[in-house]
Amino acid sequence: MRTLTHRTRLPVGDGPPGLPVPVRDAGGRWDLEEATACQRRLRRRVETRDRLAAVRYVAGADVSYNRRDPTLYAAVVLLDAQTLETVETASVVQRATFPYLPGYLSFREAPAVLAAFERLAGRADLLMVDGHGLAHPRGFGLACHVGLLLDLPTIGLAKSRLVGTAGEPGLRRGCSTSLIHGDREVGRVLRTRRGVKPVYVSTGHRVCLDTAVRLTLACASRYRIPEPTRRAHLAVNLLRLEHGRRKRRR
Repeated sequence: MRTLTHRTRLPVGDGPPGLPVPVRDAGGRWDLEEATACQRRLRRRVETRDRLAAVRYVAGADVSYNRRDPTLYAAVVLLDAQTLETVETASVVQRATFPYLPGYLSFREAPAVLAAFERLAGRADLLMVDGHGLAHPRGFGLACHVGLLLDLPTIGLAKSRLVGTAGEPGLRRGCSTSLIHGDREVGRVLRTRRGVKPVYVSTGHRVCLDTAVRLTLACASRYRIPEPTRRAHLAVNLLRLEHGRRKRRR
């Protein structure tokens, strides 16, 4: 099957048009009150019911970086949802315009994910993001941010818990427990392989939680991490390696 790899560039800017980015105050500091208000305002637009057609192509997205370095590496990998074969890979190297602030990382990472997504020639029916969706302190993690801006059904898949409490799921594949934050279920702790650590699944946009769990299991055929985000993770690691080699040769 044909695989298209888009080679990297290093644009500098504020990200795609329409991406809300908090402003600096008079002292040059980022206005976190505005960032918080922005997240809460956009959270009200997130759809938590299914609004997706048949999933023929599923994309996975990941971002990698050193928190002390402004360079971001982002990749989106498009897969055939039935065979899980890679159809296309798109990637970018981009300079961050927002600092590393836990709880606000989507302002830092979303521009790079969107830039990589825009370079895909194919069309995704579903996006899986390496990061949280509703399972976030203000219910607006990276999967919500990207899904809302793309208006695309999106699922957040994370390797560790950010908020909430949950019991340990059973050891069998498919066992899950509710992740509770406050008085709401914000995600599920899902066992994708027998006896291995679970993953944290949450709604990003236009996908209900039950559907998110079902689709996650469908894409987790051999490994703990579902194939779309696992391959996006491999792609960003390769991207970092290639970019480092090019820098050393200069």
